[in-house]
Amino acid sequence: MAKQIIHTDQAPEAIGPYSQAVRAGDTVYLSGQIPLDPATMSLVDGDMEAQVRRVFDNLQAVARAAGGELADIVKLNIYLTDLTQFPLVNELMQAYFTEPYPARAAIGVASLPKGAEVEMDAVMALDV
Repeated sequence: MAKQIIHTDQAPEAIGPYSQAVRAGDTVYLSGQIPLDPATMSLVDGDMEAQVRRVFDNLQAVARAAGGELADIVKLNIYLTDLTQFPLVNELMQAYFTEPYPARAAIGVASLPKGAEVEMDAVMALDV
């Protein structure tokens, strides 16, 4: 099966040796997104809400570049440096997703790249 590398200027450039996403057949694997502003490659200013929104916006940009939408995500992984922020993530997720929601994991981690407080990656299924 051929793979297709997905790239968009609407999401941050990869900060390492990886692709923003890779499509294999009708499955797209979206790399982890932290709250980087794609224009400046700096963490967004603001509180945790601003960070979570930026991560969802980044994921949405990559999903669209692959020919999908957030609604096509079937698995979402959320990494938080502070699990007390989980209720906020749930609240904001409802602004970006509608039922049926994707399968999901939320994982508490000690640290994330560039000092981010949240990171998310996803798997998206597209109709052929």
